[in-house]
Amino acid sequence: MALSVAIQMDPIHSIDIGADSTFVLAMEAQARGHALYYYTPDRLRFRDGVLSAPVQSLTVRAERGNHADLGKARLADLSEMDAILLRQDPPFDMAYITTTHFLEHIHPSTLVVNDPAEVRNAPEKIYVNRYPDLMPPTLISSDPEAVREFRDEHGDIVVKPLYGNGGAGVFHLRPGDDNLGSLLEMYAEQFREPVIAQRYLPEIRQGDKRIILVDGEPAGAVSRMPNEGEARANFHAGGQAKKAELTDRERDICARIGPDLKARGLVFVGIDVIGDWLTEINVTSPTGIQETNRLSGTKIEARIWDAIEERLGGSG
Repeated sequence: MALSVAIQMDPIHSIDIGADSTFVLAMEAQARGHALYYYTPDRLRFRDGVLSAPVQSLTVRAERGNHADLGKARLADLSEMDAILLRQDPPFDMAYITTTHFLEHIHPSTLVVNDPAEVRNAPEKIYVNRYPDLMPPTLISSDPEAVREFRDEHGDIVVKPLYGNGGAGVFHLRPGDDNLGSLLEMYAEQFREPVIAQRYLPEIRQGDKRIILVDGEPAGAVSRMPNEGEARANFHAGGQAKKAELTDRERDICARIGPDLKARGLVFVGIDVIGDWLTEINVTSPTGIQETNRLSGTKIEARIWDAIEERLGGSG
């Protein structure tokens, strides 16, 4: 049963095919005989209750600099698709949230992965707070006094934008650091949202582990190692990939959160764990498939498509 699959993503010709998770998802779908279509989120049209976009047929290949062929654009009613992959990168701003409202009008008759309403309801740095016993001490607030009190209590803290991504705007403040006031002023000028402060976890020197869950089950993991003198391990911040196995604690974390992820239609999720602590649950456009596959011999994109096809009631 061949499926019609549209991918809502950022401009495809600018991706790094050696690291991009959406690219390998497209390659796997194509290998299964599914018809692929591509559009960027800014091309969405919502008129008289109909969600459409100028879509282009998409052919992908593992050839750098020549990895995608696009057909002529045609205006398509997106409800005619079997599935849509919601894969544009954050920031998780009002533009992103608006696309989830649009896509909610056609889901689940057209299966959107991940479920757009649940993506909207699960910002990674807020949703994770449903599991406070799994997290390091955490504060979310716009009140400078609250942040200072938190720093006084824990000494060594990390402060970051609530809706940031890729390690951008993340600061490690040591006890006695007199830059906290200036930092909070900078955040207030750039963002209307609160900031998030967490107790610093020295275990970050041994890596920040990205664990990928597919339909609530752990499918693989990779450690992201920070560079010397760097508190951030994100790949976008220069973190280096290292092979990783799941610990008993991490399996317990996955067992706790997995059933809820599956029930919410969050098929492809990446969680971040430092030491024994869960720090984020990433549902918007998770990454890490290719790094995990290369180091662990997994094929996570196949497991994701198995889950999608199972939800659609067929085998591609």
